[in-house]
Amino acid sequence: MRVIEARAWGGLDQLALAERPDLPAPDNDQVAIEVAACGLNFADSLIIAGKYQERPLPPFVPGFEVAGRVKAVGAHVRRVKAGDRVMAVVDHGGFAEQAVAREIDCFPIPPEMDFVTAAGFAIAYGTSHGALEWRAHIKPGETLLVLGASGGVGLTGVEIGKAMGASVIACAGGPEKLAIAKAHGADHLIDYRAETLRQRIKEICEGGGVDVVYDPVGGELFDQALKCTNWGGRLLIVGFAGGGVPQIPANYLLVKNLAAMGIYWGSYRRKQPQLVEASFRQLFAWHREGKLKPLISHRFDLAEAATALELLTSRRATGKVVLTTGRG
Repeated sequence: MRVIEARAWGGLDQLALAERPDLPAPDNDQVAIEVAACGLNFADSLIIAGKYQERPLPPFVPGFEVAGRVKAVGAHVRRVKAGDRVMAVVDHGGFAEQAVAREIDCFPIPPEMDFVTAAGFAIAYGTSHGALEWRAHIKPGETLLVLGASGGVGLTGVEIGKAMGASVIACAGGPEKLAIAKAHGADHLIDYRAETLRQRIKEICEGGGVDVVYDPVGGELFDQALKCTNWGGRLLIVGFAGGGVPQIPANYLLVKNLAAMGIYWGSYRRKQPQLVEASFRQLFAWHREGKLKPLISHRFDLAEAATALELLTSRRATGKVVLTTGRG
């Protein structure tokens, strides 16, 4: 089978297409998948660089999410069977024509969803729903500011915020990206390249601020957003696609009774998997109702993984970027 190997920790130049034997039969609680498509995430660049929470030893196969058909199941597996269409989340190993996942990390794909869409669904939508539901407890009528609103994660924050009844302000760089956020439900738009975030928030909120900030970007935009929150506001720290890790002045949190909270969705897979399963039931329901419209902006063959990741990490992509294998 074809795989993409990271032959050493470092940049994307360490990635190479390789041939490996087919995977062995899955263990008792595992599912073997014939992979049709693999979703890309900013965290892929971190694990390749050796800067992620988990550091598999090179040579290893990166990739956190896949979609395809079940090839075989372990003796204790009951949720899926051979031939089923599934999406799955793995610790690594997704950039390959075959992958193995824990049964609890596999989810049947709804009939109306194709493999490419499913490959980019789990982490982005799971993260946004977990952030807004489990962490921020956003309520109908509250105001949500989404930074990086046209990106793979940010755009799902826009859609889920709307599905949960919030008024959504989308912040992105340039009219083209803002148009995408608008098409996916944003009520208000801010071009951070041409406008001052704090001033525009005051205009939109009639002198007030936002209740929840959803930030997958970090850097200077987080610092500005911190000053645009209402009393009792919540700041969701989702990631640092902009490169800078914010240092939060504690006095801002104290004076305005703010809560700054992280959301590492992957940890819920092991600590509270029942929440993840319930979350996907809700997300699939919203998808059937047309409230979620996943955007796959680019598709590449598996062999083009480095090119695809460079597009993603340079923040030139909108929505999700997906690799395809020709299998499944």
